[in-house]
Amino acid sequence: MSAVLPSQAPDAQRRRRARAAVEGVARVTPVLRSEGLTDRFGAPVVLKAESLQRTGSFKIRGALAKLAALGEGAARGVVAGSAGNHARAVAEAARTTGIPASVFMPAGAPIAKIEACRRLGADVVLVDGPLENALAAAHDLADERGMAFLHPFDDADVVAGQGTIGEELLDQVPDMAQIVVPVGGGGLICGIATAVKAARPDVRIVGVRAALHGSVVAARESRSPVSSFGDGLWERSDAPTIADGISVKRPGDLTGPLVEALVDDVVAVDEDSIAEAMVLLLDRVNLVVEGAGAVGLAALLRELVPAPDAGSTVLLLSGGNVDTGLLAQIARRHESLVGRRLVLNALVPDRPGSLVRLLTGIADAGASVTEIQHVREGVDLHVGDTAVRLTLETRGRDHADQVIARVREQGFPVERSA
Repeated sequence: MSAVLPSQAPDAQRRRRARAAVEGVARVTPVLRSEGLTDRFGAPVVLKAESLQRTGSFKIRGALAKLAALGEGAARGVVAGSAGNHARAVAEAARTTGIPASVFMPAGAPIAKIEACRRLGADVVLVDGPLENALAAAHDLADERGMAFLHPFDDADVVAGQGTIGEELLDQVPDMAQIVVPVGGGGLICGIATAVKAARPDVRIVGVRAALHGSVVAARESRSPVSSFGDGLWERSDAPTIADGISVKRPGDLTGPLVEALVDDVVAVDEDSIAEAMVLLLDRVNLVVEGAGAVGLAALLRELVPAPDAGSTVLLLSGGNVDTGLLAQIARRHESLVGRRLVLNALVPDRPGSLVRLLTGIADAGASVTEIQHVREGVDLHVGDTAVRLTLETRGRDHADQVIARVREQGFPVERSA
């Protein structure tokens, strides 16, 4: 059974041209069935790993589709404004076709994404403020030099290019019941929804966005997807977030109505939930996924997405471009939360052999010391005492408690440190 799509949706001819442009350049990314998530969710869960796509995200699909549509109109070069992944995709697509590219990015964009664009030969211009400022600057340059402007999401050809993911999923997951998709400006979810709903209108499409006002409780938003785009959360897209790839104030003139017509629900997840999802994907599935790409799993972990009565749920992992420093920070936080990383402050007599005795007790308890620091200032110490700050690797919360008990048995005053 097919569906009648809204008039704003890319038509069949545009979708065929996008398929031809993407084929042979973008990868057909794998789907990975997760037994652990399936058991936890109570229904089959499949991961669509666009994090393994060329340039590290789905964005190459839309860029290729737009260049194919432009044809000779792109001869003078292309301009894009992006938080990172679209810029990188445009740089790669332009390089493969031999045309110049300029990309405007927020000054606070991840360094890894900025440097990746430069390596691909693009002229990178950093702009202060949110993504909207970068888009405006890119528009100005395109008008000034007669270059083609490639919008990151509010363009029918870009939407059609992203929709090739949906067409792959129709072949890869025959029992697909719902797809959970990150939502920024709406290009990705609109493309997938257009392709999937055209063939399978029964498949449920759920969007997930980042709640950008700090570490808040994950929440279900309005049942009307577009009305949920317009609330206060979206007006804070200039706030720091680990999901920078979907930090967009509002959907576009094209994507907004398509979200309203085709998307069944939109939910929001907080920063801590996203970080947890990133670590779980790294630890359990061996996939490096950026914050924007992990929001779907975060929504599942917070039970914001109901299990279907039958069939598989697809989580779209939209990208894998994340700074190693951020990844390390998130991993350390996770280790602390689960008790595998323990930081202790201990008082030690300032006498020869005291520190050795403390460290021997820790070793006997089965913990490993990764860092040790003497603290002599800013601490209320008795004469003859010194303070040390220890970072330990343990096997979990119970083991951490055993280590603390062992240290206290040896007569060392000790307390956990945040």
